[in-house]
Amino acid sequence: MPILPIDSRRYLTAEMERIFEEEARLQYMLDVEAALAWALAEVGLIPKRAASRIAEKASVSHVRLERVKELERQLDHDVMAMVEALAEVCGEAGKYVHYGATSYDIVDTAMGLQLKEALNVLEARLSRLEEVLIRLARRHKRTLMAGRTHGQHALPITLGLKFAVWLREVSRHLQRLRQCRNRVVVGKLTGAVGTQAGFGPEGLKIQRLVMEKLGLKPVEVSTQIVQRDRHAELVCLLAVIASTLDKFATEIRELQRTEIGELAEPFRLGRQVGSSTMPHKVNPIRCERICALAKIVRSLTVPALENVVSWQERDLSNSAAERFIIPEALILTDYMVDLMAKVLEGLRVDKQRMRENLKLTRGRIMSEAVMLALTRKGMGRQEAHRLLRELTAESLLENKDFRQVLLESKAVRQYLNVKEIDEALKPENYLGTTLQQIDEAVKQTLKERRGRKRA
Repeated sequence: MPILPIDSRRYLTAEMERIFEEEARLQYMLDVEAALAWALAEVGLIPKRAASRIAEKASVSHVRLERVKELERQLDHDVMAMVEALAEVCGEAGKYVHYGATSYDIVDTAMGLQLKEALNVLEARLSRLEEVLIRLARRHKRTLMAGRTHGQHALPITLGLKFAVWLREVSRHLQRLRQCRNRVVVGKLTGAVGTQAGFGPEGLKIQRLVMEKLGLKPVEVSTQIVQRDRHAELVCLLAVIASTLDKFATEIRELQRTEIGELAEPFRLGRQVGSSTMPHKVNPIRCERICALAKIVRSLTVPALENVVSWQERDLSNSAAERFIIPEALILTDYMVDLMAKVLEGLRVDKQRMRENLKLTRGRIMSEAVMLALTRKGMGRQEAHRLLRELTAESLLENKDFRQVLLESKAVRQYLNVKEIDEALKPENYLGTTLQQIDEAVKQTLKERRGRKRA
């Protein structure tokens, strides 16, 4: 019976479910056992006929999950239960199953296979999100809106600039993911305490053959386990990705507030329910869900870092924790990336509201532009700053248009005529290199995407 929301598929994509379901984990371990038997036969440690038989039976269609669980209840050891269940169906060849190996040769290498598949899925998701942001940055390159700092109107920007900033953040995560993959997608066959004594002088060759067969990199050196700094790095990276998605979602939520109303996540008006009692509610529930799940992913970094610590060549204090944290971190991050891409694909942008909001300060948002226009005409910068502080305060306290205050100021009129004041007050005239920065961000991203396809 499902207990956690992931179990009931509430926050789970089909791709990640396929990788982390119980039978999949069992199959990954069986794949390692099959590869090990093949490598042992290649170096002459077991008969090739036995290796073929083990490979033939190393499948969940032969080694049933129910049987493994039944054996585990008797043995109180999950890997040994899998080994005995496989040996049972292999007949005479069963005596060679798990030859020379220790439990975490199988567990850690199987985890490497899971991580390989999961990171492929996550990279594809992030690439799709990156693609969505490219389109949005281009589409809204010139969409004017108020830039805000400290929650206050600061200067005009374009929505495209906001999306370009988000775009490059996602691109950096793709770079980090690829770098992390090299350290995380690994396997090991070093036996008890890491000496490979059970394999004899052929140990390094056996490990290399197995990893080549499975498409993994072998560890450079290990104890009885793959060192957990690798997995801690991955979980920390997933937490950073989750925090980026949290940031995006928080911004959309903020700009969807009734008082602002510039952006809104998709909502099926007339069908979707925002509140069980207030029919008018249009709530940003998808973005709020992303923010909520980000808290969970960030919290998983603590046990991941704690797992780096192990007594001597190994203990089991990592095992129970990582059965939660690694699937959870990957499943939830993948789900959040997928959900954010869907939010952005259906994002509602109210350009008219953005224009209206630009006027909320009655022109004061352009005070820097006026200040620098005065400076270019010869007024000292500090003097201009002091003057504009006084004039913006007058506009605010007396509820007057900033343009009117400027036109009535003798100090301003000594330097600027009406046309120059009007030009300085146009938001579209004060975007600096915004359009160029957007173009450069998109260009750089497209270059990186081409490089990823060639790699």
